Amino acid sequence: MSSRREIRELALQALYQYDARGEADLSQIERSVLDAPGPEAVKRQALEVARGAWSTHADADALTSEFSPEWPTHRQPPVDRSILRLGYYEIAHGLAPAAVIINEAVELAKAYGSERSPAFINGVLDKIAKRLHETGGGAVAGAGGEPEAQRPEGKPPEDPWLRDAMNDSRPLS
Repeated sequence: MSSRREIRELALQALYQYDARGEADLSQIERSVLDAPGPEAVKRQALEVARGAWSTHADADALTSEFSPEWPTHRQPPVDRSILRLGYYEIAHGLAPAAVIINEAVELAKAYGSERSPAFINGVLDKIAKRLHETGGGAVAGAGGEPEAQRPEGKPPEDPWLRDAMNDSRPLS
């Protein structure tokens, strides 16, 4: 498993706990991630991503509810809600190309969600990516935390996790 996927899985676990246990337990939740087996750098990056996703969860929830009126956030399974929040954060902040983020979210849904989760996650995140791209609310085409047009030509992102995401040659389906 690539460290990028490990980071997403740990971030998903932290988001799920943030959602279930509330903000009063943030330090305990983060301690549980740091105490998990695995490389320290992966755990720290996962917490950074989870904190970022949690900080934008209200925005993610609003868009998710808009695009799935029959399944607003409060009616979604907690795992799906956490995957959508993670995907929203990654897309909105240009952490990888939207197609990669959506594919990874679908893989998380297959592993941790229900039978219907992958299709639901795919549809909602696709709509979110299109909306953010249209409104300029996310660096959907680029990666590395900045829109592609603003990154110097040919210069890879400085973060090794983002370089890994951009150089992933696996098929998206």
